Order: sequence, then C-alpha cells, then structure tokens
Amino acid sequence: MERLAGSGTPVVPLTRIPETPGALALTFDDGYRNFLEHGLPVLEKHRIPATVFVVSGRCGGLNDWSHRYSARTPRLELMSWSEVRQLGDAGVALGAHTVNHPDLARVPEAEAAREMRDCRRELEDRTGRPVEALAYPYGNSTPAVRLLARQEFRLACATTLRFLRGQEDPWNLPRIDAWYLGGAWRLDQLLKPGGRAYIAARRWLRQLRAWLTEERGQ
Repeated sequence: MERLAGSGTPVVPLTRIPETPGALALTFDDGYRNFLEHGLPVLEKHRIPATVFVVSGRCGGLNDWSHRYSARTPRLELMSWSEVRQLGDAGVALGAHTVNHPDLARVPEAEAAREMRDCRRELEDRTGRPVEALAYPYGNSTPAVRLLARQEFRLACATTLRFLRGQEDPWNLPRIDAWYLGGAWRLDQLLKPGGRAYIAARRWLRQLRAWLTEERGQ
C-alpha cells in the first residue's frame, strides 16, 4: 500500500473504475475479521478507498461455506454486524457477496436471485448505507445470473485474471488477485508491459488447468 500510495496511480472507489481509465480499485472478499486489524489501519493511513464484499448470512461466523476448501485451508472468523457497520463508518464501501456464498452458476435462477437480493437488502437495512456492487462467489456467473445482478447492482465483479479493457461489461468485471503482487512482481512492475504479459500468461495457465480438471472429471 505504501508503494501504491507513492506510485501516482489513481486509486478510486470501485463504482468509479469503469469511467476512470488507468485507475485501480481495491476489493476484499468475504468480510474477514482480520481485515479490521491488518487492512483498515493501512488503508486509512494512506487514504486509499476500498470495497469489502460481505457474506451477509455468515456475519459473526466462519468461512466454512464450501466443500471446495481442503483440510489445509484455514478456518477464519468473519466480521460481526457491528464490525461491518464500523467499516461503513470508516468510509469503506460495502458490497454484496450473497447470503450463503453459493456458486451462482450452479444453483437455480430463483435461488441465485434471492441470494443476491437478500444480501443487498440486509446489508442496507443493517448499516443504513447503499450497496451498489456485487462479487460473484468463486467468480462464477452465467448470462442469466449477470442479468439478475443487473437488476440489483450498479456493477459486479468476477475473478477473470486480466486488466480492464476499454469496453467492459459492468456486471462481469475482471480482477487481479493480490497473490500476483508478491515476489518479483510488485505493483509498479505489474503495470508495465512485462507485467501485463505475465498476467496474460498466468491467465492462460489458469484456463488450461480448469480445462484439464474438467476433462478428468468427465
């Protein structure tokens, strides 16, 4: 965050990213309690905006919503509602991450609509703040799910590994995992042509891995 603050790269609220070429927006999924200790103080110090996507039905609980997690995946505490309100009071934007964190591409459309709508409504009711953005759990959606998201939100984020392009579907925005900012690829390097080529190569490998996994499953 220190390098980002000193880089001269504009960091804007997520809702402004489609209209701000060359800018970055920071997002944090799930609403982990450790964000309050490790994330919020640093963001406040450098006056960097961010959005936290909250799983409304699990506030005050654990991230134990998925069979996809292995035994090595840590079980982490999620913020309580009072802590979520604390984030909003601190100027962090709150986004929806559904009620129960299902894969929206794999559930009936009525359930997907309910997961998105009820999450938004509860967040707004409990915090008194507007919720304009959604992050699809696991980054997965379908055209039908995105149409439903369009009825509830100003924009929605997936996990497609690439930078924004000139014309984007506001309800299927790509994101780059913070994991790729470690090691040799610091943020300032990632924004250069070599870093962009690196992200493109990692995206290709991710797609290949997903295809091989699907083939083995068949």
